[in-house]
Amino acid sequence: MQRKSITLGGEFGDLSLGYLDWGAPAADRTVLCVHGLTRNAHDFDVLAQALADRGCRVIAVDVAGRGGSGWLEDPSQYQVPVYARHLRRFLDVLGLASVDWVGTSMGGLIALEVAAGDASPIRRLVLNDIGPFVPQQAMAAIRAYLGLDLRFKDLAELEAHLRFIHAGFGPLTDEEWRHLAIHSSRETPEGLRLHYDPAIREPFVEAAEEDIVMWPQFDRVACPTFVLHGAESPLLTPATLEEMQGRGPRPETRTLPGIGHAPALMSPDQVAIVSGWLGL
Repeated sequence: MQRKSITLGGEFGDLSLGYLDWGAPAADRTVLCVHGLTRNAHDFDVLAQALADRGCRVIAVDVAGRGGSGWLEDPSQYQVPVYARHLRRFLDVLGLASVDWVGTSMGGLIALEVAAGDASPIRRLVLNDIGPFVPQQAMAAIRAYLGLDLRFKDLAELEAHLRFIHAGFGPLTDEEWRHLAIHSSRETPEGLRLHYDPAIREPFVEAAEEDIVMWPQFDRVACPTFVLHGAESPLLTPATLEEMQGRGPRPETRTLPGIGHAPALMSPDQVAIVSGWLGL
């Protein structure tokens, strides 16, 4: 794995996106992994290594404002349609006309925006516990922690916070939680903070007053699609999943008992489900 960064240029000026690059650059297939709202590219370390071992190139990108990517000067631009334009440009700069896309939560919403556009670069799509409808109640729960300006005295305290707010990830090992904590932290003069621009909360807090509705985008998705669903997820409800199965790309689905939002894609069974559906 290599840590890399590119400048988008064009309408995006000097905005840089950081990413982790796994496998051979000349591989026949590339998988793009895109994380959730407050997460980063390292969430996919286990899955990426497994897919690279199967002969793929895997790129896990930090969305703007997270991890190794640049922060936006205008916080109002921290929105899914803008991220979609960033990532279309990102793929163009890398010369990637076709990718398989694994999107967790927000990363899946970005995928819907991209896949609904003209000349979509998405060959196959995995939506990890997300769909085109997210109820306002679920958004309110996220808003409750996203709006906090948190500082942590040490990594253990930050890890405890992650274990609480991301309990839906499922039964992770101590090593896996520590891995997430290490890559979710950044050093500041005031102590450890989470590895994202606090300003990402500004447009989210406003948007969280309403449901997320992306059915028009979903209905335009033409590529084969698979949905991994946490049975206890508040974001992807059984009713939404059922409706998804009967419209748009009519995705294949798999529900994981005892998991909420969102499956962490770190356990062997989850890695096998994703890699198997991708045909790897």
